[in-house]
Amino acid sequence: MICFENVTKRFAGAASDAVHDLSLEVAAGELLVLLGESGCGKTTTLKLINRLIEPTSGSVQVDGEDVRAHDAVRLRRSIGYVFQGIGLFPHLTVARNVALVPELLGWPQTAVQERVEELLELMGLPPAEFADRRPRDLSGGQQQRVGVARALAARPRILLMDEPFGALDPLTRDTLQDELRKLHRRLGLTTVLVTHDMTEALLLADRIALLGGGRLLRTGTPHDLLAEPGDDHVRRLMSTPRRQADRVEQLVRGERMDDPT
Repeated sequence: MICFENVTKRFAGAASDAVHDLSLEVAAGELLVLLGESGCGKTTTLKLINRLIEPTSGSVQVDGEDVRAHDAVRLRRSIGYVFQGIGLFPHLTVARNVALVPELLGWPQTAVQERVEELLELMGLPPAEFADRRPRDLSGGQQQRVGVARALAARPRILLMDEPFGALDPLTRDTLQDELRKLHRRLGLTTVLVTHDMTEALLLADRIALLGGGRLLRTGTPHDLLAEPGDDHVRRLMSTPRRQADRVEQLVRGERMDDPT
C-alpha cells in the first residue's frame, strides 16, 4: 500500500539527515505506529507520504506509484490527515470544517451534507447538537473527533495522524484511542500514526516502526518488540511501559514506590 524505498530527507542548512535511507512498507489495512523520541524523524516521515515534505532522494510509493507522479494538492485531498493540535478553522462551524475537502473536490451539496451528518453520527457528535457549533464551544475530545471526521470526509483509504492525542487529558485520550482502533477496522483504513508515547504505541499498533536519529531502528509487532527488543537502545525504550506497569502494581498491593521488591 505505502512503500518507502531508500528515502533520505535533509533540510537546507541542516548538519544531518532528518530521515536517512529509510526503507519501510505499510500493508493495506495495517495500523502502523511511527515511534521514537523527539527529533527522530517521525513527523517528517509521515509528511513524506502526502508530499507536505519532498524527499531529497529515494521514493515514496502508494499502490506501486511514486507520489510525485500525482498533483500534490489532489494527493493531499485523497489522504486523510489529522494534525497535531487538531487545527480546526475557528471561524467555521463544525459542519463547515468537516465539509471542506468534499466541497473542494466538487461534491454535490446534498452529498456533502449527507457525508457530514454521517460522520458526525459516527464520531458520537449528533448533528442536531453539534453541526452549528464553533470549535471554541467544544471540549478537547470533541474537537479531536471533529478533526478525525474532517480527515475522513472524502472517504480516503489512508489516514495519517500526527500525535493526535498528545494534548488531551488521560481519560479522553484513552477513550479516543479505543475509538480509533474500532474506526480503523470498521472503515478498513490504512493508518500511519506518529507518537512518542510507548504505551500508546503498544496498545494501538498492529506494527511499530521505531525510529532514532532519522534511521529505522526496528520494526515489529508490539509483542515482538517487548519479547525480543534486539539491542540495548530498543530494550531501554521498551522497559519504560513495563516499569510503569510494575510501579502501578506496587501501588495496588499497597507498597511504597521505593520498597524493595
